[in-house]
Amino acid sequence: MKLKSSAFEHGGKIPSKHTCDGDNISPSLTISDVPSEAEKLVLIMDDPDVPRELREDGMWDHWVVFNIPASVCDIREGEEPSGTHGIGTGGNTDYFGPCPPDREHRYFFKLYAVDIALDLTEKSTKLQVENAMEGHVLATAELLGRYERS
Repeated sequence: MKLKSSAFEHGGKIPSKHTCDGDNISPSLTISDVPSEAEKLVLIMDDPDVPRELREDGMWDHWVVFNIPASVCDIREGEEPSGTHGIGTGGNTDYFGPCPPDREHRYFFKLYAVDIALDLTEKSTKLQVENAMEGHVLATAELLGRYERS
């Protein structure tokens, strides 16, 4: 399975329009090679470089969407994918772009193909989503972007 963006290359810089310094809109995402047995997709964007004083576990969850139809192959710039929206660390249920407080941070867009619809409600946390996916992940893909405020 593959996850790509026309906004930035894997490991590249995320353009400021996709961050708190710009329009704070999600980048376009293209999904390919989803296993035919997949029932749903899960999309998580997180930042593992958050200072410990801001987040004890050192992780900031920016975007959590689950039960996305497995047939989805494009998520347009600035649009939320159809599915159920979980809750991010900042209390957001939609995309919340990079906004690092101190230095360059890494942002991981993680895509999971799962063989079931997750029996969770809107505003479920990333941890709840990850626990519900356990034993049901058929394939994964990851896209890494970087951002540092000027």
